[in-house]
Amino acid sequence: MGSAEEKQTAGQGRPTSRDVARLAGVSHTAVSFVFNGRAEGNLSPATQERIRQAAAQLGYRPDPVARGLRRRRTAVIGLVTDEIASSPFAGRLLRGAMETAWADEHLVLTMDSGGDPAKEDAAVAELLDRRVDGIIYASMSLRSVRVPEGLHRTHSVLANCLPEDDSLPAVVPAERAGGRTAARLLLEQGHRRAAMVGGLHDIASVERLRGFRDALRAEGITVPKDWVVRTGGEISGGYEGAIRLFDGVAPQDRPTGVFCYNDRVAAGVLHAAARLGIDVPGELSVVGYDDQEHMAAFLTPALTTVALPHRAMGEAAARLLLDAIGTGRTPPATVRRLACPVVNRASVGPAPAAR
Repeated sequence: MGSAEEKQTAGQGRPTSRDVARLAGVSHTAVSFVFNGRAEGNLSPATQERIRQAAAQLGYRPDPVARGLRRRRTAVIGLVTDEIASSPFAGRLLRGAMETAWADEHLVLTMDSGGDPAKEDAAVAELLDRRVDGIIYASMSLRSVRVPEGLHRTHSVLANCLPEDDSLPAVVPAERAGGRTAARLLLEQGHRRAAMVGGLHDIASVERLRGFRDALRAEGITVPKDWVVRTGGEISGGYEGAIRLFDGVAPQDRPTGVFCYNDRVAAGVLHAAARLGIDVPGELSVVGYDDQEHMAAFLTPALTTVALPHRAMGEAAARLLLDAIGTGRTPPATVRRLACPVVNRASVGPAPAAR
């Protein structure tokens, strides 16, 4: 299996299936059966193994272009996003989609529009010109989106966003359930005076607050209106919100637990608490949201948070798309909501009265 003539054949360029057939001593059809998934029932296990060994020795890989032409597929899916470069979560979503596609022998061709609708339409057109098998459109923050032109011409799935016209399937975080989870983290530690800081009037802010109130209301607790402090999504907003809630307020009149719109807001709340001499988690428990990489685990104290399932969204969107490609059937335009898991660290403790 290793003659000088065979090695020379392998070194003259990309080895072909006919080279594999000669080296394995089988027909060209037998090699095609192995690499087209039709070997079972047509070839013995020993013959299949001999063909695979010959392919490995030659460094043979099936030609994806030729295989795509036979199957009328390219084994490539497109992924159009609005802001890969500026999002701390982009890598997780992309990794989930790419690894799921790779396991199904597909590559992912990624294009970033920078949030420009004209570039989004151009990116979709370019992917269609390249005959991709399907497209994932992903937003790096949960929002309602205009479906880019051309997306309905192929199998398409949205990730971390909702179509304005309800025309395509979407995979998003279960934000309302995430708000309920955050409330339960505080309730389980005996907190009955709870506030929410951060966010504005976007989908995530509204849903997280709704879930937070759901869980508290189930325990007979109403969040006072002035304990919902809408200050945006940055560290400065968290600091501002905490100062409003705690500065000059007697301990018995202030919240013992704060749910923050995201981890950046939580960082601002922790900073304000330190400045005001409020111990976390001794006097105040803080719950974040997102589990932002390189941040949540390194705050003081390390932040207990509700994680956004970006990797799982990438995996689920890719799986939904690949299933549609495989069956040729367009999935229904429904919304799949993925659970937001808890990451327990050190910023939540028993309510002061419960000690």
